Amino acid sequence: MTWPDRNQRREASVPGPVGNLAATIETGAEAPRGIAVICHPHPLHGGTRQNKVVTTLGRAARAAGFDALRFDFRGVGDSQGEHDDGIGEQDDCRAAVAYARDACADLPIALMGFSFGAATALRVAAADGAAALITVGLPAGYFEGRLPTPDCRWLAVHGSADEIADPDAARAALTTLTTPPQMQWMPETGHFFHGRLGELKQMVADFLRAEPM
Repeated sequence: MTWPDRNQRREASVPGPVGNLAATIETGAEAPRGIAVICHPHPLHGGTRQNKVVTTLGRAARAAGFDALRFDFRGVGDSQGEHDDGIGEQDDCRAAVAYARDACADLPIALMGFSFGAATALRVAAADGAAALITVGLPAGYFEGRLPTPDCRWLAVHGSADEIADPDAARAALTTLTTPPQMQWMPETGHFFHGRLGELKQMVADFLRAEPM
């Protein structure tokens, strides 16, 4: 497979475990430092790779010198298959990572996700590893017991007025980890970061720029 040239956007078809997954690849102007694979919100509640938080994460990645791959989970848009309650979706994420690695084997992979996608990215990063992890609006209620802990740099961003992913539950779950992530709590901010996407982009880009992958 071929990766897009610099400073391009291309639609792609990622071979998934139950069929092809629709994806968008966006490259930066310079030689990339890595690739960000980005997971979208809940498929049964309108989540797609075009979600504004997801596209903001892609812009943040490119601002930090990463290429970005956003994909639709199974059963969303042109992606084949059916929703699998967050289980098969982890394998969809792995398929997107494999696609990026096959095309650019020498580049590190950062996993990112928003809401349902944050839970998916966390599970995959903890099980398989990643160069870095960024979770936005992590729904702590999706997990039974202690959150999994990835062995990588991890930024967790949450709105203090999140009306969907309980911020108190998220704070309790994150702060009790043996190795808590770097946390950013955005005051008076809801789940969808209305009016705060610029700040979110800056936080994520700064985190990715902070250290070599």
